[in-house]
Order: sequence, then structure tokens, then C-alpha cells
Amino acid sequence: MKIFNTLTRQKEEFTPLEPGKVKLYACGPTVYNYIHIGNARPICVFDTLRRYLEYRGYEVTFVQNFTDIDDKIIKKAMEEGSTYKEVSEKYIAEYWADVKGLGVRPATIHPKATETMDVIIDIIREIVEKGYGYESHGDVYFRTKKFKGYGKLSHMPMEELDAGNRIEVNDQKEDPMDFALWKAAKEGEPYWESPWGHGRPGWHIECTAMIRKFLGETIDIHGGGQDLIFPHHENEIAQGECCTGKDYARYWMHNGYINVDNKKMSKSLGNFFTVREVGEKYGYEPIKLMMIQSHYRSPFNYTLEVLEACQASLERLYNCREKLAFAIQNGLAAPTEGEEDFMARFRGFEANFVEAMDDDLNTADGLSALFDLTREINTALAQPRSKAFCEEAAKMFDAIADVLGILYNRKEESLDSEVEALIAARQEARKNKDYKKADEIRDQLSAMGIALKDTPQGVQWSRV
Repeated sequence: MKIFNTLTRQKEEFTPLEPGKVKLYACGPTVYNYIHIGNARPICVFDTLRRYLEYRGYEVTFVQNFTDIDDKIIKKAMEEGSTYKEVSEKYIAEYWADVKGLGVRPATIHPKATETMDVIIDIIREIVEKGYGYESHGDVYFRTKKFKGYGKLSHMPMEELDAGNRIEVNDQKEDPMDFALWKAAKEGEPYWESPWGHGRPGWHIECTAMIRKFLGETIDIHGGGQDLIFPHHENEIAQGECCTGKDYARYWMHNGYINVDNKKMSKSLGNFFTVREVGEKYGYEPIKLMMIQSHYRSPFNYTLEVLEACQASLERLYNCREKLAFAIQNGLAAPTEGEEDFMARFRGFEANFVEAMDDDLNTADGLSALFDLTREINTALAQPRSKAFCEEAAKMFDAIADVLGILYNRKEESLDSEVEALIAARQEARKNKDYKKADEIRDQLSAMGIALKDTPQGVQWSRV
């Protein structure tokens, strides 16, 4: 498998530190509101990466954090007359509701910043002792210019880096580029005890501490949105590597931005959408498909037309899977002519899927392989097939869909005895060439919300 490494700006063969095992970290949400569709992209991308690595046989330890103490959380609590903990716990619960809707699996570990405070303080103390950090009026800052590798992820020299991007510029710093490791508590704010007085951690140190605690000093893959390259991930590298002298992460993966109707998503433009509001109106699964139907590094344009196209695509995939389920149930005992040729083509599409995903997680071409497989399965099922053939096709179809994290809303439905008796009576009428009676029964079933479709494998029903 090859991964485009942001650090080197080229595709590299993926070789984990420990054979057969992968340490993966992806930045999670700051929990002060519902996640928006921009947040959903990295959530879906790195869920897919984790699934594919496991499909390829790796044992993956996946850590995705919650930033549960932050300026925005404190502000929200003040506005609501609540506490930072009440705000963060509320929106962590809402996060779980949304990711469940998206069919995203929980990470191996979901640490919270507030539960990692001891490690945060230990690392800050270590940074200060090594001369990379300094205390000023109860705050602690990192000396960016002392760390010689600063800027290597964003590929910009120090003099060109923007000091204003989530970095506070004030007179207490030795240099405007220095960033906060620890913030002295203001009146009324939550705080923790530290060697530098009451305060709370800066944003960047939280991820460094959680990685150290749960994954160690060097990890295989660090992921996140493109907007996190600088300053967040740049600062993480500085914090981690100044302490250990080791690589912080060997591969860096960043997903591209999402625009809405070709404009940057923002509340001021009125084109800001939460996953919740889109999911409740159009369903969550079309959002999931939308997030993986283009390459993760490419910018993506969200429109209603794209979402509706995803709904139609999913319907096509579900229809194929239901055909397979019915064909398995009614499959023949012996193979039929052409099954070997069809299966060879199926395996070719499976190989195309692996080739695409091995090429820097190319989910766009991976999806194309699934749709090619779908088309060929539909062709194969134009006549009765053996049960074994249909089961093998379904196994292949399900494995690819599972990696992509779609088709997770399949329901096993059953019919009551009255409906089953009517379907059997219609079949008997057709057998006796009593087509008038057969049509009457079909109309009766239709009025009951049951649609019938005559297929080579028999009568297939569905609810409408």
C-alpha cells in the first residue's frame, strides 16, 4: 500500500513500525456543538482507512480524541449558564448519535483531554526543562525558533508562517510565533493545578499527550483535515520531537476541504450545515457515500444534486444485495453454465478494488470497482444460479461494502402467514394460467404495501 505523506509530499510505500500492526491517530472534534459536514469528512475518511488496513490483515490501534476543554467550550458554557463539563458531555453524546448514523465504527480508544491532564503536565514540564518552553505570568509557551525542524510539515520557512492562525499574539511571549502550552486561568474559568499555577492546557499539547499515553513516542499514521497542518500538527511535531528526538509520526495524511455550492462553508454565508440537519432530512448514509466518492485529498463540493445522486447510487447497491439474498434463498443445488466465467470477472473487480485502495486510499476508484461488480452480479442473476455461487458473490460484495462503510442499513424482513399464503395462491393461479385471479391477488398485496417482482429465481417481494 502507498500513502501520500504530507511530510515528504510524495507517495511512499507504507511500512509500519511493527510488522502486522498499525498505530493510527486522527484528530477528533472539539465538543461544543453538533458536527458539521466539514467535520464529517475526516471522520469518514479515517474510519475507511482503519477498515481497509484491517481488511488487509493489520491489527490497528486507532485513537481519536475528544477536545473537551477549550475556549469555545467555555464560551458556550457561559452563554448557556452551564459548565464546561455539561457542554462537552452533551455534545459528545450528540457526536455518537451522528457517527452511528454515518455508520462509523468507534475508534479503539476515544480519550478526553481532561482525562489526560497528568501526562499533559508531565510533557510540558519536560519541554521547559529541555529549554524549549518558558513560563510567563502563569502561562507557558513553546519556543518555536529553538526547534530546528519547525515548518517541515507545512513546508514553509519560519519567516513565512502566519502567526495569527489560532496562535495568540501578545506581549508575554518572547516571540510572536511562540504558542501556548499552558494557559493561566482567568476568573470564573475551570482550572487544574500545575507547577505554573491554576490553569488549563493549550490546544496543541492535548493531542501530543494523548498520543504519548496511548500509542507511544512514535506512531505510524497521523491524520486530520488539511486545515490542521498548520499550526496544529506542526506544533504537535515540535512538542513531541523536542522531547524524544524521535519521529513523532512516520506518515501524515490530510483530507481536502469541503465547499458548499462552490463556496467555502461558513455561517456568515448561510451555507453552514450540520450532519444532524442533513441526516434528518436526507438520511445519513448518502452523506457517508458522498464523503468517500472522491479521493480524500481532493477538494469536495457539496450540493443537493450530489446528495440526491448518492441516494440513487445507494438504492442501486441495495437492490443488488437484495437480489443476491433472494437468489441465495432460492439457489440451485448444482452450478449452472457460465458461473465460473462470472466468478472470474467478480474476482477481477475485487482485485481492482484492492489496487485502488492500495493507491493512497483511492475510494473513488474503489467505489467504481464495487459498481462494476454490482453490474456483473445483476447480469449473472438474469437466470437461476447455484446457491454456492450466489453466496460467494455476496461474500465478495459484502467485504468491499464493509471496507467502504456503506450498506449498513440492510434489514432482514419477514412476512406474516396471511401474506405468504396470498403469494403462494398467486403462484398457484399463475401455474393454472388463471391470470385474472393472479392479478387480483397482486393488487390485493399492493394495497397491503407488498410489491412483487417475478425473477428467474422466483417471486421476490418488497415493502413499499
